[in-house]
Amino acid sequence: MKPEEIRDAAAALLQADRNRSQIGLLTEAFPDMDLNDAYAIQAELVRLKMAEGRRQIGWKIGLTSRAMQAALGITTPDSGVLFDDMLFENGATIPRDRFIAPRIEAELAFVLKAPISGGVSPEQVIAATEYVVPALEILDTRIERISASGQARKVQDTIADNAANAGLVLGTTRLDPAGNLRWQGAIVKRNGVVEETGLGAGVLDDPAMGIVWLAERLAAQGAGMRAGDVVLSGSFIRPIECPPESRIEADFGPAGQITCNF
Repeated sequence: MKPEEIRDAAAALLQADRNRSQIGLLTEAFPDMDLNDAYAIQAELVRLKMAEGRRQIGWKIGLTSRAMQAALGITTPDSGVLFDDMLFENGATIPRDRFIAPRIEAELAFVLKAPISGGVSPEQVIAATEYVVPALEILDTRIERISASGQARKVQDTIADNAANAGLVLGTTRLDPAGNLRWQGAIVKRNGVVEETGLGAGVLDDPAMGIVWLAERLAAQGAGMRAGDVVLSGSFIRPIECPPESRIEADFGPAGQITCNF
């Protein structure tokens, strides 16, 4: 994509976010759009949001489970940026007009005490992590899921749209990053009905591996994670649709509960 096309796409996504509306598929408008183009659009979108006063508080990693990768025909995760205005308190009521078509995922959030950059091992990720907390990620999309012609959204669309990032709710129970996070799981209910269950091992066999992947991806752009960053390591459940009047209850066992209402 040409530089002006990347800037125009980012500006359209920013406007869609402001208006709580959706734009057409970027991959339909630009059939040759690749992953590099998608991350370039995301970077420009992030720049525009920070110019408006938002502050980056971390990163999200998505598409870490084989089920979600298979659904999109890919073999790699994706990533996006977390901003300060995305954070909701446990038990919060999400305003009806805040999102377009929100969905919820359950995962583990790593809170870093040291920077992470370049090629790292899971052990180095754990050493750089102050603590881990259970989390809910709120997904939303400023791009249509299916176009009028019937074309489905592709991973390039999702990446450009800041990896469908919209919000997060953090738990308060701090977990030892050196503990067995592969067996940390959650039971997630919507309006009292169990919709999804999962274990940390659903994230690349170990949630720390999501951070390893992100470090490698950021290193390719000469970037890295900072001390204090919150990093959503990837969902171990499929997204749950959250229309108005949805009450979400995520039971993480000994790690506590997280709730929110739409």
